[in-house]
Amino acid sequence: MATNAGIEYALAERKYREAKTTEEKIKGLEEMLRTAPHHKASEKMLDQIKQKISKLRYQIEIKRAKKAGIKSLNIKREGAARVVIVGTTNSGKSTLLTRITNAKPVIAEYEFTTEEPEVGIMDYNGVNIQVIEMPAIIENFSNTKRGHEFLSIINDSDLVILTYRNQKEKDIVIKELWNSNVELPIIYYNNQDVEILKEMIWKNLKLVYVYTKMPSKDKDFPPVAFSKGSTVEDLAKKIHKDFINKFKFARIWGKSSKFVNGQQVGLKHILEDGDVIEMHMK
Repeated sequence: MATNAGIEYALAERKYREAKTTEEKIKGLEEMLRTAPHHKASEKMLDQIKQKISKLRYQIEIKRAKKAGIKSLNIKREGAARVVIVGTTNSGKSTLLTRITNAKPVIAEYEFTTEEPEVGIMDYNGVNIQVIEMPAIIENFSNTKRGHEFLSIINDSDLVILTYRNQKEKDIVIKELWNSNVELPIIYYNNQDVEILKEMIWKNLKLVYVYTKMPSKDKDFPPVAFSKGSTVEDLAKKIHKDFINKFKFARIWGKSSKFVNGQQVGLKHILEDGDVIEMHMK
C-alpha cells in the first residue's frame, strides 16, 4: 500500500487485485491513480501504476488486432527506454528521427512516406534509447486498417514526441491519442534545438545513468540506467544477486556525493546522473 494512502486507495487496490478481466484491472488501477497521494515521495509508485495501465492497454490492443485478423508487429525493445515519434503526414517525423538517432528513413515531400514504423537508437551520454517513428496519424486513426496495431506499439512505449507544423495538426494528433486512451508523457516538438530535445527526452523518461568501477581502475563504460530514485541496492542487485549478501559499503563520486573526493555510502543511498560507484565486498 502507498505511503500515507487513505481508505479510498486501499479499496481501489483491493478492486484491482480481485479483478477478473483486463478491463476491470485497468479500472482498478485508474482508481488507485486517482486516490493515491500525489507528492514527491509517491512519484515512483505513481509511475509504476501508470506503467501497469499502459501494459494492460497494450494487451487489449493486441487482442483487438488479432480479432480483426491483423498480424501484429513485434518490435523488440532495445535500450533503457522506448520513445515514439508521432504526427500527421509531412510533419517532420522522419527528419527528427535522423537528427537524434542512427536511423536513415526515407524522407520525401509527398504524403505518407512512412508506411511502417522506423526504428533508431538515440545515444544519451552512453545510454541507448530506442526511438520509433510511427506512420502518420489521421482522423479516426484507431479505425484504420492497422490503427490498433500501431497504437499497441505506442501504448507499449514510455514517452511520446509529437511533431507538428501548426495548431490544427497538433490538435488532430492529441485528439486521436486521447480517444485511444494513450496516457504517456508527451513532448511537443516544433523545430527546437536537438540537444535541448535530448535533455527533455531524458528528463521526461525519469531515468538516471551511473557508472561502475573497480578499485584502482577507471570507470566502466557504458553507464547503467535506472529509474529515478534508484539506490545503491538497486545497482547491486542488477550487477549480481550475491552483491547484497556480501556488500560492505560503496564509495561514490558525483552529484550525490557530499565530497569532491568521494563519499562512503550504504545500500539506501539514492543515485543521481553521472555518479561513479565503486562497490566494496566483505
